[in-house]
Amino acid sequence: MENSEELQQSMQIIVEAGDARAFVMKALDQIGEANYFEAKKSLDFAHEKLNKAHAIQTGKIQQEAKGISVSYSVLFSHAQDTLMATSSEYNMTKHLLKIFQAKEQ
Repeated sequence: MENSEELQQSMQIIVEAGDARAFVMKALDQIGEANYFEAKKSLDFAHEKLNKAHAIQTGKIQQEAKGISVSYSVLFSHAQDTLMATSSEYNMTKHLLKIFQAKEQ
């Protein structure tokens, strides 16, 4: 069973990745409106959130790599999945922004 700290870490990854996803979706809308400056700002906010989530995940993985027992958790698996999916969406949106900006020039 997951202890309170592990639960909190998993939930924090989900929250940060979820916030990042909201910024990515906002950036997509802004790209659709050809508002590239605002889209870049939204992607910057998303990147900050993703970095926070990734740092938490990395810390947990490093514990296990050091031999510290980390129990299996469906919630942590969900957190990692959420982070991975949002990271992919972020990378795709960042690429789309470059494509749309290049088309305008």
